[in-house]
Amino acid sequence: MAAEAAEIAAGTLDPADASAARLFPAEMLARTDEVLTGFEADVASLVSHRWEPATDGEIFEVIERTVRALNAVNDRYDGAAYETEERERLCEYIEGVLDDAGIDLDAFAGRHRMTRHEITDEWRDW
Repeated sequence: MAAEAAEIAAGTLDPADASAARLFPAEMLARTDEVLTGFEADVASLVSHRWEPATDGEIFEVIERTVRALNAVNDRYDGAAYETEERERLCEYIEGVLDDAGIDLDAFAGRHRMTRHEITDEWRDW
């Protein structure tokens, strides 16, 4: 988006030909960031200052809440907020945050007869 804005300002791109702002409206990006920031905080609370590890139920609750919030963002944009690349990046981000928090995602997913890449599937509409 910044590159397109610079091209428009420089006169090398006609505003009518700029697609990034249409594909990724600032409000959609801001709302997605809010959801992901909340997810990071929720995951941190699963592992910080706890005597016992988070239960699978607690982990699933955080994942479900996040996926449903992303569904709401996507719905607000008629199901077109997240294209294939964005969907893959969101799933990788969710997996990465859980990994970084020390949650053994492969073991977690395995206990539920799925792979790490399937942990969002039950709730994901995007």
